Amino acid sequence: MSADDQAFLDVLASIPNEVKKHGLDVAEFLDKYVDKLADAARDALAASPYVPDMIRPRPTPPPQVLAVPTSALERIQSWFARHKILTGVVVLATGTIIYRAYRSNVSLRKTRKARRAHNGGRMDVVVIAGSPALPLTRSLALDLERKGFVVYIVCSGQDDEVMVQKLSRPDVKPFALDITNPPSAGSSIERFAQYLQAPHAAIPKGKKYHISLKAVLLIPSLSYQTSPIATIPPSSFADLFNTHLLQPILTIQAFLPLLTARLAPSEQFQPPKVLVFTPSIISSINPPFHAPEATVCSALSAFTDVLTGELRPLQIPVTHMQLGTFDFTGFTPSWNHNGHPHQSHGLLPAPEGLDTNAWPDSARHAYGKNYVSQSSSAISAGRIRGMKGSSLRDLHNAVFDVIDGSNRCPVVRIGLGANVYGFVGRWVPRGLVAWMMGIRRVDELATWQSSSYNSPHSYGSDNGEAANESFIAVPLEHVGDAHVWKER
Repeated sequence: MSADDQAFLDVLASIPNEVKKHGLDVAEFLDKYVDKLADAARDALAASPYVPDMIRPRPTPPPQVLAVPTSALERIQSWFARHKILTGVVVLATGTIIYRAYRSNVSLRKTRKARRAHNGGRMDVVVIAGSPALPLTRSLALDLERKGFVVYIVCSGQDDEVMVQKLSRPDVKPFALDITNPPSAGSSIERFAQYLQAPHAAIPKGKKYHISLKAVLLIPSLSYQTSPIATIPPSSFADLFNTHLLQPILTIQAFLPLLTARLAPSEQFQPPKVLVFTPSIISSINPPFHAPEATVCSALSAFTDVLTGELRPLQIPVTHMQLGTFDFTGFTPSWNHNGHPHQSHGLLPAPEGLDTNAWPDSARHAYGKNYVSQSSSAISAGRIRGMKGSSLRDLHNAVFDVIDGSNRCPVVRIGLGANVYGFVGRWVPRGLVAWMMGIRRVDELATWQSSSYNSPHSYGSDNGEAANESFIAVPLEHVGDAHVWKER
C-alpha cells in the first residue's frame, strides 16, 4: 500500500471522531440556550398575574455563590481599587512629606562656612542695610559673622553705631551711610570701595589677600500699625512711606554704583548678590485695616521686580526673601516700655490700641466692631495664635544658600505661614478670608453729623492740625509721642 493510500485511510478514520466532537459542542451550545429559554419562560410564568397559583411555577433560584476566603493582601488591593482618589491623595501627601523631610535633613547636614585665606583671614564681606534695632538684623549679622563673613551694618546715626558696637563682635562693624546727604553717602561708598580693593593681612606682616563683596541684604522696617484708612492722618502716611519705603529704595540706590563695578581681578571677580527682605503674610491676603503694610510691601515687591530686571543683564542676581513668622526669643526684650510682655514670636508685634474710643464716632461706628474682631482673631497681624514661629536656623540657612549660590530661585518663601498665606492669597476667595478673620456686614451706618466730621485733608483748617487730632491710629496714651508710627 502506498503512502498516499495510508494517508487517505487515516483521514477517513478520523472523520467519526471529528463528527462526534463537533456534535457534542453543538449539543452543549443548544442545551445552554434551551436552559436559558426555559428559565426565562419559568420566570415569566411565575411573575404573570394571569397564571393560577395552582400551576404557577416557582421562580428560578439564584445561583449559589461560593465564599472563597481572601488573604489580607487581596483585601488591601480591593480597598485601594474602591478608593482610588483617596489613595492617590494619601500617596501624594506621603511622598511630599518624605521628600521635604529628606531635603530638610540634607540641608541641616550641609556645612556652611565662608571662604578663608590660607592664613585664616576672612575674605567675604556682607553688607546688611537694615536698622540694628531690628531683631532680624542682629540675628543675621551674628549668624553670618559666626560662619566666617565680615559683616557691615548700615548705620544712619550715632545711636545705630552704638547698637552695633554693643554686639561685641570684631567682625560685625558699623557702616556710616547718611542717605539724606547725597555727597556724604557718595563719600562713604567711595571709602568702602577703596577698602574692598585694598589688600589685607590677617596678621601684621603676613601674606596679603583681597576681600570681595558677596551680598547686600536690604531689610526694611518690619513693624507696622493697624488702623482703618479713615483714621490715619495724611502726615502719618507721608512719614510711613518715607521711613519704610523711600529709605530702603534710596539705600539700595546708593549701593548700585558699587554693585555694578568690578572691584577685583577678572579671574577672582564674582558679582555680588542682592537680597530684599519683606514680610509676606499680610501682603499676600491684603486684609482690611492693614493698609500701611499692604501698600509698602506691595510697592517693595514691585520695586524688587524692576530691580531684578535691571540687574539681570549684568549677571547680578536679586532674590526676594518673603518672610513668614519666626521665633525671635533671645533677640527681643521680655518686657516692653509699658511693662507688658513683649510678643517675640513673629516679625510683627501683636495689635495694639484695640480701644476704638479714640476714633471719631462715625469711624468707630463703621469700623470699630470689625476692627476689634479681626485684631483678636487667631490669624490676624500675620501670626497664627497658639503656634510658635519657625526657627531662625531655617532663615539663616536659607540666606546662606542664596549667598553661596546653591539656591538661585528669584523668590524664596521662608518662615511659618509664608507658603500657606501665599496659596490662600492666590486661590481662596477674598470674602471667605475676610469672614475667617471676623469681618461681618455692618447693617446700619451712622447718621451724617457735619459738626463732628474732620476730614483728613483738613478742609476747614489751613495747616491741618485740627483735622489730624481727630484721626489717630493709636490709643490716647500714645498721642504725646513724637512719632507714633515709627518702630519702637
